[in-house]
Amino acid sequence: MEGFLKCSANFEPLTPLSFLDRAANVFRDRTSVIYGEKLKYNWEQTHNRCVKLASALVHLGISHGDVVATLAPNVPAMQELHFAVPMAGAVLCTLNTRHDSAMLSILLMHSEAKVIFVDQKLLEIAQGALALLADKKQNLPPLVVICQTDKSPAVENLNPRDHDYETLLGSGDSNFAIRWPRSEFDPISINYTSGTTSRPKGVVYSHRGAYLNTIATFLLHEMSLFPVYLWTVPMFHCNGWCMVWGLAALGGTNVCLRNVSPKGIFENISLHKVTHMGGAPTVLNKIVNSPTCDLKPLPHKVKIMTGGSPPPPQVIAKMEELGFGVNHLYGLTETYGPGTYCLWKPEWDSLPPDEKFILKARQGVQHLCLKEVDIRDSTTMEKLPADGKTIGEIMFRGNTVMSGYLNDTKATEEAFKGGWFHSGDLAVKHPDGYIEVKDRLKDIIISGGENISTVEVERVLYSHPAVVEAAVVARPDNHWGQTPCAFVKLKEGSSVDDQEIINFCRDNLPHYMAPRTVIFEDIPKTSTGKIQKFILREKANALDSLF
Repeated sequence: MEGFLKCSANFEPLTPLSFLDRAANVFRDRTSVIYGEKLKYNWEQTHNRCVKLASALVHLGISHGDVVATLAPNVPAMQELHFAVPMAGAVLCTLNTRHDSAMLSILLMHSEAKVIFVDQKLLEIAQGALALLADKKQNLPPLVVICQTDKSPAVENLNPRDHDYETLLGSGDSNFAIRWPRSEFDPISINYTSGTTSRPKGVVYSHRGAYLNTIATFLLHEMSLFPVYLWTVPMFHCNGWCMVWGLAALGGTNVCLRNVSPKGIFENISLHKVTHMGGAPTVLNKIVNSPTCDLKPLPHKVKIMTGGSPPPPQVIAKMEELGFGVNHLYGLTETYGPGTYCLWKPEWDSLPPDEKFILKARQGVQHLCLKEVDIRDSTTMEKLPADGKTIGEIMFRGNTVMSGYLNDTKATEEAFKGGWFHSGDLAVKHPDGYIEVKDRLKDIIISGGENISTVEVERVLYSHPAVVEAAVVARPDNHWGQTPCAFVKLKEGSSVDDQEIINFCRDNLPHYMAPRTVIFEDIPKTSTGKIQKFILREKANALDSLF
């Protein structure tokens, strides 16, 4: 076949920057950002601010492919930086706001960031990181300080090469020519993994992958035009599950929330008529167990995406009783956040509530823009039967899998071994094709030769009326090798002992799966709401071995 011509008339590299360019024209007068009582922008203003900020970055010396880091919560500047940095031809690196100065210095050095944007409240941590870099004779990136409000006191003792965010943005040129990606495979962002067992890895996203996963995410979130999205998912985490870019595609409104609390969530839903939000299961758990005084009747059903760890069916049920519509997704940093979701079938609506919420807690099927997800043997790569029983590793392939790990070819090759991305998560596939996560490879408990899914034990623990949070890890055992050790946080005012918890589990599980140890305490979490099991494993390993 002849007569084909690839040219500017029929080909443009895919990039989520095009969403903002279109929004400035199609949705120019619609509200783009709301923050606090007074700050409000429309899409034309947001586009103009991002263009000026991109221009200012270029004037700072930022070149194509340079890394620009951020350390900030869900404030308007974070939304703007997601567009402005790649508009300058650079790569955005969003850093976890819970990092200390030591970890921050390591990531700044590894990413070779040329500038770092820092929220005023986190300035001391960032300055501490730069001091550590100075001790190592490293080049120091200039700081750009994001003030909380117009009334925030001026930042003192700034280095002459540092900048104020609004002043820097104001110096930019609104006629700046956007630096579009040369190739859709150009990197758009770097997201570091949580690094719970080792140094975090820098996961590289491409413009193409970000474009496609953005579309997939707002589709699985059942969004139509003009959604109002409450930012409870950290924008630094997988670029807010790619929804930072998605709101521009739909002419939606970003309701920025600096601090996440049930009271703040309900107040913002009521005030701004929020239609959608997201959060890890621990955020949902916090909502359903919040004091009655913090809860407000929802003006309409609010759709909420949850993911990050398998949500207990009991928590999903309670959220829906409050008026939320829960959509369950699953993915990793390496899959741009959402990779699969529990696509709901209308015929399931008539099922008994218990069955319905167990189905809704599954991780489901791949989204529209991912080619394939499967359960395979980690070593042989053999496809495992879809019988709901055979456990294997979840593996992905498709356009929304990361480009690789920054400056770590060995880890990238290991992750892509056999032509699939190895997730490190264990699951079963049911006969209907839906997957269900059973555990992380490193979390599975092997007791007397039997594999015990900590997720299944935790699900039973959450069904106990006195339990508000639970996590299960392995404890060394001289006879069985390992036995389940449960860390439990009780609801306020509740009083039960360890034996009651153990007996409850034995009544609802095979006896070998029931915990032999129960420890009552607060459960450590990351800033994205994931339980830090590595801390709990250290505590369990420090206990004397059971006989």
